[in-house]
Amino acid sequence: MNKDQVKGTAEKLKGKVNEAIGRATDDTKQEVKGDIQQAAGQARKNLGDAKETVKKS
Repeated sequence: MNKDQVKGTAEKLKGKVNEAIGRATDDTKQEVKGDIQQAAGQARKNLGDAKETVKKS
């Protein structure tokens, strides 16, 4: 695992937490923030996955 994979996974987790808190408190703004964080985390993880694939080739 490289740093992009780790940071991407961490960002996704933070996003899930923010989304859950937003739902629980009926705070749409926080829920959307969580969705955006999850998308950004997934993008970073995908970048890390691609780097690992290139590195193994």
